[in-house]
Amino acid sequence: MTERIVIVGNGMAGSRLAGELHARGGDRKVTVLGAEPHRAYNRIMLSTLLAGRIGEADVELAEAAGQGVDLRSGMAVTAVDRATATVHTDDGDRVAYDHLVLATGSRAVVPPLPGLAGPGLPERVVPFRTLDDCRRILAVADGARSALVLGGGLLGLEAARGLAARGLAVGVVHPVPHLMERQLDPAGAAVLADTLAGLGVTTHLAVSATKVVADADGVRLDLADGRSLAADLLVLSCGVRPDTALAASAGLAVERGVLVDDRLRTSDPRISAIGDCAQHDGALTGLVAPAWAQARVVAQLLTGEDPGARYRPRPAVTRLKAAGIDLAAMGDPGDGGTGEELTFADPARGTYARLRIRDERLTAAILLGDNPAVGTVIQLFDRGQPVPADRRSLLLGRSFGAATAAPAATPALMPDAATVCRCNDVSKGALVGCWRSGARTVDAVVAATRAGTGCGGCRDAVAGIVDWLSEVESVEVAR
Repeated sequence: MTERIVIVGNGMAGSRLAGELHARGGDRKVTVLGAEPHRAYNRIMLSTLLAGRIGEADVELAEAAGQGVDLRSGMAVTAVDRATATVHTDDGDRVAYDHLVLATGSRAVVPPLPGLAGPGLPERVVPFRTLDDCRRILAVADGARSALVLGGGLLGLEAARGLAARGLAVGVVHPVPHLMERQLDPAGAAVLADTLAGLGVTTHLAVSATKVVADADGVRLDLADGRSLAADLLVLSCGVRPDTALAASAGLAVERGVLVDDRLRTSDPRISAIGDCAQHDGALTGLVAPAWAQARVVAQLLTGEDPGARYRPRPAVTRLKAAGIDLAAMGDPGDGGTGEELTFADPARGTYARLRIRDERLTAAILLGDNPAVGTVIQLFDRGQPVPADRRSLLLGRSFGAATAAPAATPALMPDAATVCRCNDVSKGALVGCWRSGARTVDAVVAATRAGTGCGGCRDAVAGIVDWLSEVESVEVAR
């Protein structure tokens, strides 16, 4: 009997799961129900689209297609009937399942401010979450001279930089005394604010918004300190909230997200949850790498490929890759305690580095600006390897002695186990193996391994490895 698997959500988690299931074959029917009318797209790349560096076609994700896959876009699920194992859609259809996977993602938070309390937002006020949001922002920004961004987190700063790259004067309003407080310490955030200022982005910190006034001519944002800021556009980037309404109405266990175990199963063993909507071991994900790792585990379990597969979260690394800004943050910057702490700051060059080391392992790091050791630091943090005896190579990217962890000057010196693409967990060895199997261009290697299809931050590294392999082709083939 054909197994019926229904996936609710065609975002980055749901579309990846459909692809993982399709790739494994077997006698099953996979139905994907996506509320958005578009093809699946890479939400991480929307800020790059906003900056005008890519087009909409570049954010599309490869979707599973062919026999055994039924993709229905523009179809919202309104209810889950666990008693009959069916889901109800907004067009009156009922779809039966043997196993249901919730990949409903999260929704942008709209702050409860006067002026934003109506059933819909004013035309010149737009959250930054979906492709449709991005389209609306671009439509308003066309011909605009200025914009405000409410929220100084990662996504808000990416939106601000993207709009500034289009020539708009941009202001960021953030209620906390420093930017990206979840990832940065005050010193690093101050260097980042200076860098943004040089790129046309002004920051207004430690001040809350109290009211929004918007009409056809513009937007006014009133602040708690008595000031008012005016602009042609207001972008809301005030965080996201897991979309758990469907799970809660079905009677599944829900806290901040839908509760799941190591198998990504909810309180109903016939229903799984992955991605932004899932809460595993008390934590939400919010990043693409864990969502795709969860999709792989569920696919292994549902197909029987690996009945022992379990989700084990990896340490998170946050990357801000906007034009003129290079930031990597990992671990908790506010986590004190015993151990070593090393810092280096060169505000004039927009460079800041801070490392926390305990028992010869990196427990947290912030690297902002041009730091050649960033790849080495991420590898040490990710794999839990011992740091070099001379720590300066990690701060400055130079070799100061025999025992250093200076980054490899060529891919030849990079170990095969080194992770090149964290989003898809692709190692240098996997890229080399792919090349030796016949993928001789960057696009071919990316298509075969998925490296570079997440945040895009490793694309240059992938290209460098392919170029290196091309140069030593005769040597590699002879091995």
